[in-house]
Amino acid sequence: MEIECKNILPNQEDFHKLHQTTGWNAEGYYTKDQLYKAICNSWYSVSIYRKDELIGFGRVVSDGVYQTFICDVMVHPDYQKQGIGRTILKNLLKKCQDEGMKKVQLFSAKGKHSFYKKLGFTEREPEAPGMSLLL
Repeated sequence: MEIECKNILPNQEDFHKLHQTTGWNAEGYYTKDQLYKAICNSWYSVSIYRKDELIGFGRVVSDGVYQTFICDVMVHPDYQKQGIGRTILKNLLKKCQDEGMKKVQLFSAKGKHSFYKKLGFTEREPEAPGMSLLL
């Protein structure tokens, strides 16, 4: 399968179509416009296309120095387990390395820990800082 990896943002409709395959906004907390605005505020992003179809996406949110966070890594279910997620992560991590980042944080979807562990990520210690709050 031939894919094209681009460090550009997809258009809103393509992103929304891919994002819907994840089930991440099932509660409807965010509108299409809000989700798109979020990715437009990314420090760096990678979009994967097969022909003209967006089949994968991932992004980095960062201050450009030491707070670096990978999020929204997604691959269309029809194309999972074909190396696309790995391609996204490798491109995101290369950009971080090229910019001198020393540490990268990651938010993982449920059930995806083993995928990220294969790429060198480790789970945080249970007593490590980090919490969340649903507003």
